[in-house]
Amino acid sequence: MIKREDILSIEYLKKTDYTGSHEGMRYRLEKHTEGEDTLLRVYIWPEPFNFATTAKEEIMQKDFTFDEDGILDGISWMNDALFNHKDKWENAGRNWNTYDSRK
Repeated sequence: MIKREDILSIEYLKKTDYTGSHEGMRYRLEKHTEGEDTLLRVYIWPEPFNFATTAKEEIMQKDFTFDEDGILDGISWMNDALFNHKDKWENAGRNWNTYDSRK
């Protein structure tokens, strides 16, 4: 289970993206601007690859408010995904053979 203390502060997220992993699931939190709205965009995807080399269809994303409540909601969403897609994360280590270095 991902906990609040696993994610850095909103002040950190104002400056740069935050990435991590937990039990086969990788995640990325970033500040995202749409018009005048600032959002917290959270991405999740199966290991073993980083964000840039993972197939786009493998990445799930959701937007939250860019504040402490948004971080808590994002963590809750990630934990729900850990539970609801458990097989995906448990089998993530088998994805090594899907890497195409020609991309």
